Amino acid sequence: MSNYVFLAIAIIAEVIATSALKASQSFTQVLPSILVIVGYGVAFYCLSLTLRTIPVGIAYAIWSGAGIVLVSLIGFAFYGQKLDVWAIVGIGLIIAGVMVINLLSKSAAH
Repeated sequence: MSNYVFLAIAIIAEVIATSALKASQSFTQVLPSILVIVGYGVAFYCLSLTLRTIPVGIAYAIWSGAGIVLVSLIGFAFYGQKLDVWAIVGIGLIIAGVMVINLLSKSAAH
């Protein structure tokens, strides 16, 4: 499987785990707590697989940047968390940074 597929799986698993972390209510709710543990396990395992060929700094920048954007959107959509203009600007800059890394950097493994 492509290392970027493993990275995408890691991002999705981390976003699910982080979203479930809020729903777990400090690990007092069983199903969301299980999602947190399994999600982070899958995320870190798949992230470790990407590090075979993608430099750690690049993989982590993509993983964390995409995770921040997706979790922010889930927080807005499902938890009613508001994003002000500066939050949206910051998210835009994160997206721009991930795009620069993937499209222009010679450090990223393609």
